[in-house]
Amino acid sequence: MQLKDLRPAEGSKKNRKRIGRGNSSGHGTTAGRGTKGQLSRSGGGKGAGFEGGQQPLAMRLPKLPGFKNRNRVEYAPVNVARLDGLFNDGDTVTVEALVEKGVIKRTYELVKVLGDGELTKKLTVSVDKVSASAKAKIEAAGGKVEAPC
Repeated sequence: MQLKDLRPAEGSKKNRKRIGRGNSSGHGTTAGRGTKGQLSRSGGGKGAGFEGGQQPLAMRLPKLPGFKNRNRVEYAPVNVARLDGLFNDGDTVTVEALVEKGVIKRTYELVKVLGDGELTKKLTVSVDKVSASAKAKIEAAGGKVEAPC
């Protein structure tokens, strides 16, 4: 046997149907589309999502209310009770210190200290934002709040 003798298996190869090439081809005139009707026309047929005249799913679903503010600034919340448990008396609370203790994941996250819980230690807090109630609790415990708050 030689390379020139190789042939595909009998019946495995079929010629493609050449439609619209005259009546003698067996697929002329209507080109296999049948006579008349929407599907026989060029560009005929329904669009994607057409449900036979029933209201399409995309139109039955409700629209989303409101809008999303693209300028919204998200802060990672940290309560004073959490600071009380993690830091020692006289420590400085910074974003780097919070990342080190595992409170937040990354140093570029914005942090806001909130006033939930009690604070018994004297801490110096230097984060992005501090709520009014948290500031009052920090100062009542003898600590202070530094900029950039």
